[in-house]
Amino acid sequence: MLTKRNNWRCRWVLQQPHADDSLPPLIRLALIHYQFEAIHPFIDGNGRIGRLLISLLLINWNLQPVPLLYLSAYFARQRDAYYDHLLAVSERGNWQAWLEFFLRGVAFQSRDAIARARQIQDLQSQWRQQLTQTRASARLLRLVDSMFDAPMLTIPQAQKLLGVTYRSASQNIQKLVKAGILHDAGATPEGRVFVARDILHAVAETD
Repeated sequence: MLTKRNNWRCRWVLQQPHADDSLPPLIRLALIHYQFEAIHPFIDGNGRIGRLLISLLLINWNLQPVPLLYLSAYFARQRDAYYDHLLAVSERGNWQAWLEFFLRGVAFQSRDAIARARQIQDLQSQWRQQLTQTRASARLLRLVDSMFDAPMLTIPQAQKLLGVTYRSASQNIQKLVKAGILHDAGATPEGRVFVARDILHAVAETD
């Protein structure tokens, strides 16, 4: 329960953003997010930037190595409650309801991130097994693994990654297209782009 003392500490943290404090990092994130939204510093894009700051601060505070936690989907699903809680803090100082809402979002999206990570791991194992059964080369397996770092690829990028000729890179990509792993997304100024759609579907946020 948020006591009067802790309620005062919430206001103090907002007034002293660079001060050391014993509040847990997720609580501080909730306070910072509210403050950013309350200030509303830009004409447009405040919501997107405010949500992005959550991920960036988690990385800056060494709480996660890469941006794995995205609260945007949760806030979108709970749009009315999200704005109601922010307004309740501004009008009535109702910190507890906002903090509980924010932490429920963290828990929900954390479980979702774990499920997506497992889905991606299973997909990588499935593809490697599929290619190994066809006696694929080490280069082809390396190309597949690279898709989990960047699921969009051009032939010159594959050429540089594998250290082969343009023709060889194109042949390896076509093998992945034939296997249903890559899909031709069309030409761009940088060259024809091939996409691992299954990876994009696994990481895409849905409401």
